[in-house]
Amino acid sequence: MKQPVLINGRQASALPVTDRGLQYGDGLFETMAVFDGRCPWFDRHYERLVTSCDRLAINPPEKALLFAEVSQLAGGQTRAVIKIIHTRGSGGRGYRTPAQSAQTSRIVMRFPWPAYPAAYWREGIRLFPCRTRLGCNPALAGLKHLNRLEQVIARQEWTDDDFAEGLMSNHEGYVVEGIMSNVFWRRDAVLYTPDLQQCGVEGVMRRWVLARAKKQGVEVRVCSETEAALQRADELFLSNSLIGLWPVKEFAGVRYPVGTLCQSLLHELVETYPVTNA
Repeated sequence: MKQPVLINGRQASALPVTDRGLQYGDGLFETMAVFDGRCPWFDRHYERLVTSCDRLAINPPEKALLFAEVSQLAGGQTRAVIKIIHTRGSGGRGYRTPAQSAQTSRIVMRFPWPAYPAAYWREGIRLFPCRTRLGCNPALAGLKHLNRLEQVIARQEWTDDDFAEGLMSNHEGYVVEGIMSNVFWRRDAVLYTPDLQQCGVEGVMRRWVLARAKKQGVEVRVCSETEAALQRADELFLSNSLIGLWPVKEFAGVRYPVGTLCQSLLHELVETYPVTNA
């Protein structure tokens, strides 16, 4: 294969300029990890994609077809990243959507595995306090939609490579998520994570963390808290489908240990999902 990109199942490198994903960000995306030629969490990502398509009234891709395309690009790869972009397809000028039967656009791309330092998992990362605020919109909350300008602006706030990620709050000052991750903190015996009913992405790894923590007998609370709550935490960590879990060692001048809960969850995760670059 000349290039690791499939558009509607064919090798290609361009979409029509009339595609609504380009014109309006009218679409969704998923980013999946590849290990030993397969995407072990394909079903989890596909489930979220279908649910998100339903909320935006976009025809979802057929599962077997998408799985075949993902498998084609994942085959032979020890580690890699597969990104799926699914848009409503082409349409004329104006916000009115084309008929439900309109042809959607389906893009499957392969990227190299990110070369994150192994110390990020062992020792933790420094987390940057972003000034850019997330707007609240329950209609889009939880979705991994193509409108990512808030994250783009937030990521421009620092150039120091010593910071691996940035933390974002909403306009009310409540912590929501990292630029590319979900956030958790433990205080005493309780695990906290932000409420995503107003904004933010409900990550597939976030779901795994909450389920596994509960199975370990940890009390979980979904809450609306400011950064002050993080400063009182016993441990702080982040999640997404490529990093797995990263402990945070420093945020806004506060130092954190690599906590026992994060270590326990990460140890359990990598037994079947070897995400660390150790």
